[in-house]
Amino acid sequence: MGKKKSSSKKTLFTILGVFIVILVVAVGLKMTGVIGGEKVGTTVETATAKLKTITQVVSASGKIQPEVEVIIRPDVSGEIIELAVKEGDFVRKGDLLVRIKPDIYQAQIDNLNAALLSEKARLEQSKATLIQAEASYKRDKELFDKKVISEMDYIQSKSNWDSQKASLKSAEYQIQSAEARLRQAQEELEQTVIRAPQDGSVTGLAVEEGERVLGNSQMAGTEMMRVSLLDRMEVLVEVNENDIVNVSLTDTTRIEVDAYPERKFNGIVTEIANSARITGAGSNEQVTNYQVKVRIVTPHNPGLSGDELVKTESIENPGESFVPNFKPGMSATVDIETQTATNVVSVPIQSVTVRDFAADKKNDNSDSENDEEVRVEAASSTDDDLVIKREDFRKVVFKIVDGQAIRVPVETGISDNTHIQITSGLEVGDEIVIGSYRVLSRTLKNEDKVSVQNNSNEEN
Repeated sequence: MGKKKSSSKKTLFTILGVFIVILVVAVGLKMTGVIGGEKVGTTVETATAKLKTITQVVSASGKIQPEVEVIIRPDVSGEIIELAVKEGDFVRKGDLLVRIKPDIYQAQIDNLNAALLSEKARLEQSKATLIQAEASYKRDKELFDKKVISEMDYIQSKSNWDSQKASLKSAEYQIQSAEARLRQAQEELEQTVIRAPQDGSVTGLAVEEGERVLGNSQMAGTEMMRVSLLDRMEVLVEVNENDIVNVSLTDTTRIEVDAYPERKFNGIVTEIANSARITGAGSNEQVTNYQVKVRIVTPHNPGLSGDELVKTESIENPGESFVPNFKPGMSATVDIETQTATNVVSVPIQSVTVRDFAADKKNDNSDSENDEEVRVEAASSTDDDLVIKREDFRKVVFKIVDGQAIRVPVETGISDNTHIQITSGLEVGDEIVIGSYRVLSRTLKNEDKVSVQNNSNEEN
């Protein structure tokens, strides 16, 4: 009898426990809205369309280089006997840079001077011989006219006179040739002294005193140094073919240099290449870029324009008189401001998505398949017909109206990093869906019910 009562109690406790679990689960489902109540809808984030000034930016990376840089190569070969500068020196136009050993060129001039004197002596000899041949010809002509000598003797005398005149001309030409060779040798001697072709700083010094260098006679000579204007620097960047069409001369830019973090410098586009630079040609990784030169207009490199070195910062206010010191080869990023639209309707760029309107029409009227598909007869009668589905992709945003996401086709203009211009389809103040990305790009459909959940600190 006692065992039966104990078993009944266990059964009662089991039923009571199951009931409590079911009650707790039901309350939880009720609170989360799974059972009872209306469906809340898709949770979305929203923002408001507003007036904003948008500046379209093309970004590119590159290296800083002097705007004017002259490579110094010798015109003659020889040993460097004097190197008058060191790297970093500022030079004026005409200052001595390098002196090459001139001995061999001086010896060549002495040899050519002697050869010129020899040619002049030969000219004098030719003149004397010509005078003698002319006198002989005149005498023989008189004798021939008197029938004293034969015609053969007369012709021989005339031919000798003509030959001596040609010899005199040849001697004169030989003198001109010798003088030209002498001038060339004198010029080569002068080229053993290399002077600065312009004002600038010596960069990339690649030789030392005592080294031998090759001239530019038949090939590019030895690069000895470079003279650069370091107070006029530029950034050479490569812009992709998709963006180059938006870049124009005199576009303003903002330049960030890795060596000066958290600082921006001003620039202007001065040159746009017409020829492309193609990498990975013929492969799936082919890239087509165009070189663009951006002049740095922010004052820089103090003391590198020939003036006295100046202090770039004051002790009291170290940031007020800051002037950057750029060096060739520094890495930089350039933001080229290509277009600006002032006070235009704009929305966050992620709110604009794409939808296929043709797919919606097909779902609304599944019987009108002939309107949505075009059948093309295959080339072979044994093959099935090819079916080409018509598509109607449009840019849209989802506007919140009475708790529903209404799909609105829009036309867009320029964009910056965060916002895009809306030229038609929206008005200022319209509430639109901006997230999440998965909802916007895939799941959200026209007239879906939505639940707005924005962060309190979100800036629209």
